[in-house]
Amino acid sequence: MENRSVGVIAIIVKERDTVAQEVNAVLSEYGSMVLGRLGLPYKERNLNIITLIVDASTDQIGTLTGKLGRIEQVTVKSTLAKL
Repeated sequence: MENRSVGVIAIIVKERDTVAQEVNAVLSEYGSMVLGRLGLPYKERNLNIITLIVDASTDQIGTLTGKLGRIEQVTVKSTLAKL
């Protein structure tokens, strides 16, 4: 079995109306590694916060966070526990 990590990815989306489709396309592409997803709108600050629980190789997680981080108006941070 390849080296896998379990982790949490935090995604902050500004201007949801302009980037939601692109964010969801990336998340769908990597959906097989997502164990759970929680999305919260923060209307007072015009933000949406998405938290993902993932189980995948560090390379896969890095690719996912890299693709999300290249989208305008999106900030991504992750923390992993290597198993």
